[in-house]
Amino acid sequence: MNISEILSTKFTEFDIGTPLSKVAGAFENQELDAVVVTDGDEYRGVVSRRQLASSSNQPSAKVGSQVQHVPTVERTEDVREVTRLMIGSDAKTLPVLDEDRIFGVVTADAILEAVRPFLDAVTVEDAYSTKLVSTTPEATIGKTLNLLRESGIAHLPVIDGDELVGIVSLYDVIEFTTRGGSKSQGGSSGSFGGRGRSGGSHGGFGAREGDSDRMLDLPVRNLMSDVVVTVRRSAPLDEVVETMFEHEVSSLVVTADQTGEPVGIITKTDVIEALTWERDDRNAVQVFGLDLLEGMDYDDVSALIESVTSKYGEMSVIKASIELQEHKEQSRGVPLVLARIRLVTDRGYFTADGEGYGATHALRLAANAVERQLLKGKTYGQSKKQSDAESQEHLYGWWLSG
Repeated sequence: MNISEILSTKFTEFDIGTPLSKVAGAFENQELDAVVVTDGDEYRGVVSRRQLASSSNQPSAKVGSQVQHVPTVERTEDVREVTRLMIGSDAKTLPVLDEDRIFGVVTADAILEAVRPFLDAVTVEDAYSTKLVSTTPEATIGKTLNLLRESGIAHLPVIDGDELVGIVSLYDVIEFTTRGGSKSQGGSSGSFGGRGRSGGSHGGFGAREGDSDRMLDLPVRNLMSDVVVTVRRSAPLDEVVETMFEHEVSSLVVTADQTGEPVGIITKTDVIEALTWERDDRNAVQVFGLDLLEGMDYDDVSALIESVTSKYGEMSVIKASIELQEHKEQSRGVPLVLARIRLVTDRGYFTADGEGYGATHALRLAANAVERQLLKGKTYGQSKKQSDAESQEHLYGWWLSG
């Protein structure tokens, strides 16, 4: 699949001499991720919402000073290669050239929308970041801003003890600290791309005559949103993308299935990166609940998966996710355990459950169920009503080609 089917010929363009204050006003359109910068008819680069929000330039500065040189792509570029370029350049919008002139743009959202029905082959467990950078309700807004910038992230969960109580974004902080107060030189009515909770833009830039320092000393609980969108660790990625689009957010806090405890975060970039997985990626087997297994370690689980898949001819396992959940029910002191195996392979997507007393017993029952599916040639991915055979092949092709 190439990007000709998903690129957009509608994009926002500015000349290199345009003041940043005018460019910032364009980002009041909440759906806009980046603008294209040109010098006459010549393409120069892009400026993203996040880049502008993170900058400390005066609004009278020209947009040419903030240009980011991201890769350009042709109209017939393969979608998988475009996702690689997005990950490599940390950009969610890439310009599309036609005979060295800007023809349009391709965005991460467009790619995710195109592949969303087929992302059920991968789960949050496979793709999310387990390093959860967070703050507390009493942390100052200034320290929170520094943490966001130093960590290179745009969203920060707010945790009080063990409880997830809110979330704050880089755009919230920038909007808040540029709101109200008297401005010295270069004031503007538009903020640098704020995505505040109220959805409006406030204030401008320039000196705050002391207001800025006072605002930065306030606790982040004054600013955070107490509505946090979460997703279960076992949820499929198509559900993740659907939730992101529904709530107009670019990240979700990941919670443990049983306890609801925040354990990580998943972003649109994480989902996009899943499309670049290679056949030779090792650490292909991921196990959640490994400590429940008695008499088996990670290598034993990997060997079991290899044994199951090697019995039925040539098969490459791209990703294997094994999840073990312990129930309260017991028999002679041994807990009832649910084992769930999900396999993404070059022959399709397979999933099976096994329930037994003891994790090892449950895992072997699930493995036997997967074997039976392999023998019958049945895949979960092919049984989904919305799955189209050609599109399914495209999805696996992105993982396997290259």
